[in-house]
Amino acid sequence: MSSASSVPSASAGAPAVVLDRVSFSWPDGSRAVDAVSGAFGAARTGLVGRNGAGKTTLLRLIAGDLLPDDGVVHRTADAAFLPQRLTLDVDRPVADLLGVGPALRALRAIESGDVDPRHFDAVGDDWDIEARAGVALAEAGLSPAMLDRTVGSLSGGEAIVAAVAGIRLRRTGITLLDEPTNNLDGAARERLHGMVRAWQGTLIVVSHDTTLLDLMDDTAELHDGTLSVFGGPYSAWREWLDAEQDAARQAERTAAQAVRREKRDRIQAETTLARRLAMGKKAQRNARVPPIVAGGKMRAAQVSAGKLRVEKSAREDAAREVLASAERRVRDDASVRIDLPDPAVPAGRRIATLGDGDREWVLQGPERVALVGPNGVGKTTLLERLVASAAVPNSSETHRIPPGGPETGLSGSDRRSSAQGVAHTDRIGYLPHRLDGLDEAASVIANVGAAAPGIGDVEMRNRLARFLLRGAMVERPVAALSGGERFRVALARLLLADPPPQLLVLDEPTNNLDLDTLDQLVDALAAYRGALLVVSHDEGFLARLAPDLTLALGPDGSLRER
Repeated sequence: MSSASSVPSASAGAPAVVLDRVSFSWPDGSRAVDAVSGAFGAARTGLVGRNGAGKTTLLRLIAGDLLPDDGVVHRTADAAFLPQRLTLDVDRPVADLLGVGPALRALRAIESGDVDPRHFDAVGDDWDIEARAGVALAEAGLSPAMLDRTVGSLSGGEAIVAAVAGIRLRRTGITLLDEPTNNLDGAARERLHGMVRAWQGTLIVVSHDTTLLDLMDDTAELHDGTLSVFGGPYSAWREWLDAEQDAARQAERTAAQAVRREKRDRIQAETTLARRLAMGKKAQRNARVPPIVAGGKMRAAQVSAGKLRVEKSAREDAAREVLASAERRVRDDASVRIDLPDPAVPAGRRIATLGDGDREWVLQGPERVALVGPNGVGKTTLLERLVASAAVPNSSETHRIPPGGPETGLSGSDRRSSAQGVAHTDRIGYLPHRLDGLDEAASVIANVGAAAPGIGDVEMRNRLARFLLRGAMVERPVAALSGGERFRVALARLLLADPPPQLLVLDEPTNNLDLDTLDQLVDALAAYRGALLVVSHDEGFLARLAPDLTLALGPDGSLRER
């Protein structure tokens, strides 16, 4: 691809972050970032790229969370980093999420009569820290009472909004947000978009949310190990890239035609030369010319033919070089290939029941049901109750979630939901939005293999490759993966399970997905012959999924058709 760096940047001037041939490898030796150079301006930049391109690793290197093996990261200010895995830190106090925990705890200790000098040092000049934190939460649309709760007691969306509010409260010079709109409902996304519009300081955002990316001043792309920056928001960059790729494909077609033409000319020349040589030998035999004269003519003809061959070969080689250059401009990115197995669910088979005490809805056969509602009303709790109602599985079938298992803990305001779900099959595939059902210390292949113990190692590696989980990556522990890579592992474990699930329960499945993988997921779900229950705030995804029924969960725990 030709670089977009030639396009003027909206944040032209002294850059806030400069990367100078930065490289980073994981402990298993796999290269996550290789000699990346580039600069981020002092305004707002959207960082895009395919899943696994290294975007999260790059943010962690900029934040100082990781140290590069080679190269240097230059920053003009301290950086605050909001990770994708924020919601997994369930025991972390919300006050710490806002960055005010130590000062707040010291202040309360002083108020309770503890005059330890360390408390006064911790408070410093922030005697109004509790009031300011409460205002920050209120401005983000959250209750100030959340200060005394933990991350695990909030919905995923509430936790992310609180963390962004905390970064604003701290007024850090450089802010790094990794997929900040994951789990956010429409209202929370609007609040976050409002924060971004008014953001003071440098902001670098990794996201698949095109609405958020269109609020950026610049768009940076990490592709094939190269960082390029375009001076404009995502939609303008996408238009530029599409036009550039159209031109590259046309150049490739033109170059391919030139190669065919030069090859044809060379073959024709070779045929003509061979014909002339044969005719010359025949004439030599018939003309009875002296051998010395005939030999001279033969050598002259051979020299002439050699020059012609060299010329034709050189022209063909030059055409092939132009074709190779044109082919390098055309992208041929690998895509996840998702093929869902046939779970053999008869049409009309009773699979699950959802209800709120007043009404019930039965999910049958190959039906699709979408569950929507604001953050915190209990959608995830409803899914967990449904999954927990399934029969207790055999220990080897890890894709079935037992009651009281690690994914069934009720969270925060979700506890108030009265909606219930009952599964009528124990073959359930559950994809939680926190992706917290994976064994963090175990390898990728061990996590997925636990759901399908009958599949051999070689065949499992082949199947994982369809999810772009290849080579040394399958031996890496899950804890070392990016959000997009974790999602692919969770999805592979779900879809490669044996026997295949008859009911797929998906909680925010579009989180962390690049747009190409999202297309693959939509196509696979459209062809799936089992039952599907999906929670999502992504209206575009739901429209493409075309559910048979959409249920809205209200704050009072009631369900209604939408």
